[in-house]
Amino acid sequence: MNISKRRMLTAGITTACIGATLGAALWIGGPRQDGSEGQTSRQEAVAARGRTVMPFDIEETTHHFTPTGTGAVQDVVADQPDDEKQIALIRTHLKQEAKAFGQGDFGDPAQIHGDNMPGLATLQEGYERIEVRYKDRTDGATLTYTTDEPALVAALHDWFEAQLSDHGDHAETGH
Repeated sequence: MNISKRRMLTAGITTACIGATLGAALWIGGPRQDGSEGQTSRQEAVAARGRTVMPFDIEETTHHFTPTGTGAVQDVVADQPDDEKQIALIRTHLKQEAKAFGQGDFGDPAQIHGDNMPGLATLQEGYERIEVRYKDRTDGATLTYTTDEPALVAALHDWFEAQLSDHGDHAETGH
């Protein structure tokens, strides 16, 4: 084989290998050409980070995010209403989160979803003007966020929308 044909063959093989590698990277969660993550890979990454922060099993629970006129309501429930283990873990975690959020500590959501998640910076800055209340449910627990500031209500709604998107099948708009 002459040098010209060998170079063309090598270039073709290299191009095919690069294409296969990029295709595989996109499939397993690598960045897209525009630098963004694929939605499915982002949800998988969020679920993996969530397992290090949330003590309950994300596969056995569902988050419900409900925007309201004065803030938002977050319910986390066990998929099996009699799953006492998941219910106890949900309650423990949400009690801790209510306390942290009330002190301006949104570190857990930032660790799971990223520091740049929509609404997060505004919530951190305005935490003193948001009331966060915890309440048990028979199948889990609820956090209710209330404020009379439209900018904070909008930030809560943006924050919830980001979580809905990131949690995929493990989250729903509340009822």
